[in-house]
Amino acid sequence: MTLDDNASEMQQPSDDAAPPIPPLWAPPLGEAAPRGLCTDCGISRSREPKACGRACQFIKPDYPGLEASVHGRARDPERGDERFFGPYRRMLRAALEHPREGAQWTGITTRIGERLLETGTVDAVLTMAPDPDDRWRPLPVIVTRPEAMAQCRGMRMGYAPLLALLEPARAQGFRRLAVIGIPCQVYALRALEAELGLDALYVVGTPCSDNTTTERFHEFLALLDPEPGAISYLEFRADYHVELRFDDGRKREIPFLKLPISKLPPDFFPMTCRTCVDYTNVLADITVGYMGGEGEQWLLVRNARGEELLGLLDGDLRTAEPGSRGKRKSSVAGFMANVERAAGGLPLRTMPDWLRPLMGWLMPKIGPKGLEFARTRVEMKALETVLHLRRSYPKRMRHMIPAHVWRLVEPYGLKPEPGERH
Repeated sequence: MTLDDNASEMQQPSDDAAPPIPPLWAPPLGEAAPRGLCTDCGISRSREPKACGRACQFIKPDYPGLEASVHGRARDPERGDERFFGPYRRMLRAALEHPREGAQWTGITTRIGERLLETGTVDAVLTMAPDPDDRWRPLPVIVTRPEAMAQCRGMRMGYAPLLALLEPARAQGFRRLAVIGIPCQVYALRALEAELGLDALYVVGTPCSDNTTTERFHEFLALLDPEPGAISYLEFRADYHVELRFDDGRKREIPFLKLPISKLPPDFFPMTCRTCVDYTNVLADITVGYMGGEGEQWLLVRNARGEELLGLLDGDLRTAEPGSRGKRKSSVAGFMANVERAAGGLPLRTMPDWLRPLMGWLMPKIGPKGLEFARTRVEMKALETVLHLRRSYPKRMRHMIPAHVWRLVEPYGLKPEPGERH
């Protein structure tokens, strides 16, 4: 049975059906099936949990095949930066001319969702809102009215079974959907897309490299500030600082080098995040992030649907070509050495305390910026994937590591050993 078969068995709306769903609807979800190397994308909570076997990026991913299916071609390592970021038509620095209040940046992702609903392009948007009991916990929601998208602004931290919403959305008769998700959710969505029976699907992707449980994230906030409950906003910025905002309007900036990483438990970031090969959400129609934006947002328009999504913001979007400065090689090599010394835990920092303030001041001035910063992070994640799988799941390497990842790590002396490459 496919997921589409499940949809056909569900009750369809009728005159005698329950009242219409609210503009922001969080339907009850099933329990997650126990899985190893799982980010709880939501597929295991569906009526066909065995679909994980053909949907999960942590089992046997096929990035070239899905890139070709979604974008019309796989990435071309000789074309621009596709070996780092996946297929794209163009990249932009961007910001809304009129930033939305409370937005993580200026509100581009939220505005795309609003416009899709305002124009009737989709019946519903599947995304995340803050849990009513914990603003940092992601709550999967189905949004049917543009004004409700404002409740979905900002970052959440924790596992988020977004794709469990596919069945209740289709049970309501929604056949034109937009999904705003992170890479592990989007990979599973694309792997199962042909089975969903949708008339239209628009995918807005946000980059992701490291997640943790909401409970662990609260522990991190407590290490950052004596009033963690008052923190309303947290952002890792491309200028090597973390920005905090507080309920009373205060702001704080903390250099990356002064973050309390050494006080976090070794398993603070789950192994799934340390072995993810898709930082930039390559299977989205458009990726909206910050890494290459130099203080603004960074857009990768990947296909014709991505162009259509960008076109919804005509007249409200300021764009420019992304810049690129600095050199990444020493930063990436240093990160690799730290990961190797950490022996499976979080990367160690051997810098003496007296030097940290100086380096925290210096890094924003001399470190990689713009697209070079984005390339740096992608290479770091590729190295981390190989090293952690080699240590903890060596038998999975030949299936989990795509060829393009081996090409990214080769300049740093990492090559597949016998049995590690498919």
